[in-house]
Amino acid sequence: MSTFQSLGLEDQFLQAIKDLGFETPSEVQEKAIPLLLSEETDIVSLAQTGTGKTAAFGFPMLQKINVDSRTTQGLILSPTRELCLQITAELKLYGKYLKGLNVVAIYGGASIVDQSKQINRGAQIIVATPGRMKDMIGRGMIDISKIDYCVLDEADEMLNMGFYEDITDILSHSPKSKSTWLFSATMPKEVSTIAKKFMNNPQEVTVGTRNVGAENVSHEYYMVNARDRYQALKRLSDANPDIFSVVFCRTKRDTQKVAEMLIEDGYNAAALHGDLSQNQRDLVMKSFRSRQIQMLVATDVAARGIDVDDITHVINYQLPDEIETYTHRSGRTGRAGKTGVSMVIISKSEIRKIKTIEKIIQKSFIKKEVPSGMEICEKQLFHLANSIKDTQINHEIDGYLPKINEVLEDFSKEELIKKVFSVEFTRFYNYYKKAKDLNVEGGRDHNDVEAKKFSDNSTRFFINLGKKDGLQWMDLKDLIREITQLGKDDVFHVDTMDTFSFFNTDEQHVDKVMEAFKEVQYEDRKVDIEISKDRGRGRGGRSQGRGEGRGGDGRKKGGFGKKEGFGKKEGFGKKGGFGGGERSKSNDDRPKFKGKSRKSSDRPKEKGTGGKRRRRM
Repeated sequence: MSTFQSLGLEDQFLQAIKDLGFETPSEVQEKAIPLLLSEETDIVSLAQTGTGKTAAFGFPMLQKINVDSRTTQGLILSPTRELCLQITAELKLYGKYLKGLNVVAIYGGASIVDQSKQINRGAQIIVATPGRMKDMIGRGMIDISKIDYCVLDEADEMLNMGFYEDITDILSHSPKSKSTWLFSATMPKEVSTIAKKFMNNPQEVTVGTRNVGAENVSHEYYMVNARDRYQALKRLSDANPDIFSVVFCRTKRDTQKVAEMLIEDGYNAAALHGDLSQNQRDLVMKSFRSRQIQMLVATDVAARGIDVDDITHVINYQLPDEIETYTHRSGRTGRAGKTGVSMVIISKSEIRKIKTIEKIIQKSFIKKEVPSGMEICEKQLFHLANSIKDTQINHEIDGYLPKINEVLEDFSKEELIKKVFSVEFTRFYNYYKKAKDLNVEGGRDHNDVEAKKFSDNSTRFFINLGKKDGLQWMDLKDLIREITQLGKDDVFHVDTMDTFSFFNTDEQHVDKVMEAFKEVQYEDRKVDIEISKDRGRGRGGRSQGRGEGRGGDGRKKGGFGKKEGFGKKEGFGKKGGFGGGERSKSNDDRPKFKGKSRKSSDRPKEKGTGGKRRRRM
């Protein structure tokens, strides 16, 4: 077993390592640090989240730079401001014995003037998000023409977030002679492309196998009807009383909605997404690290800054659009040598995604049943028993014991135990005693599912919006769901043409759909929705008598709603609009719609619990 002393690090760094309590290097540190210290080379390092990548590039960079110079010698690009701040803090700890070291974090959401002043004082290392870095270079506030080292941290995530052009522009201002160190959890084609374009014969350091999941994380999936997804989430939480988890949703709107419903139901939860201010995000993360928050509901982008070693569960409330993103999600648990569990809540239509993920991470999922009400009651009961057993006695209570004994003297030991446990047990029992089975059976072929959808209970609709409006089938499906408030599986067989589209719902939703679309407008033009005679059995079919040109050609691309909707010409709304925000390619930035969140009050809770830590059994 190697030691940090054997990696070639100087004494000042070994002392910092000792202060931090590190004992032995991780595999990526063991492989990368000696290589980077002994050679001036480009490298591509593939290792899972939580394996110590920051130290793997941080110590070599700190040992190689000249702290007596005020020139910027190292640049580290990271995808989010949370990760940017985290890396900066860690580098300062690693270099605590380097007199004169100045590491500066550059990120959006903070004063660009203050950041410029910090740079002007002389920063040997800059840690930056691509957007703010490009902005400051463009304004002449930063000079990276003399850097010796450039690190692309979480490269796959930066590319997934659409930073390719920003990275290209930033690196064009750096010298070709620099060493580029690329660190990534996965190696999709985009990362290979950037490695070929910006790197010179890079050496590869791989920990484990490419794109596979962490060894100490188990993977489970639970199959439920889409409408029962939230109920399944609550049961999984209640079945694991000590849960300390990150719950992943695809969009900011879903993240906020799920967090609000959890808080309403008495769980100590919070949301973490891009619409929060930096101060709000800092407060949320501080509460999460101190375990005041037990369930952190987050988008994939916002979660990039989460660096907490004791997360017990990752719950995929919704699977990510990019299957590779699952690797990042599951890497939030099972860190620092601990074990973890990655849970996925899916509907029957998503079972194929599980098979795809298994191929990518090279691990098998275990199909599990959502616990029944009585199973949860049993687990909560014994959790309470163990909590009582492990509780240390506070002897400040001794003075009150005579009166307490007087109140309880008529009860036997067995009766007292029953009464103590009934205080908490009764709440869960009353809630779950009539709880239905949420599990559904899978295994049916996709064609069987489609055939069921197009039974006589299905209705097909025509809508005068299509690809020329910038809508692919998934975009249109999401927008229809937002307007109608239907579930994910309630809108299906969506076919988008150039200027119009079709979609299906169950017959029972017809009135709801027609009512929801009354007065909905697109750039001051009424959105036309009608029941189609076409049953939709063949994709690409159109209703009788309708031509391709219906709805008009040559319309400007934009969102839905009048000017009161999403701002200028963006937003899906009835007259006053449903909410606001520009559309972007990222699912995390999809349009949001105002309206009352569907709250749930079907969980036992006490008055005044709110978002506080709830009393568990």
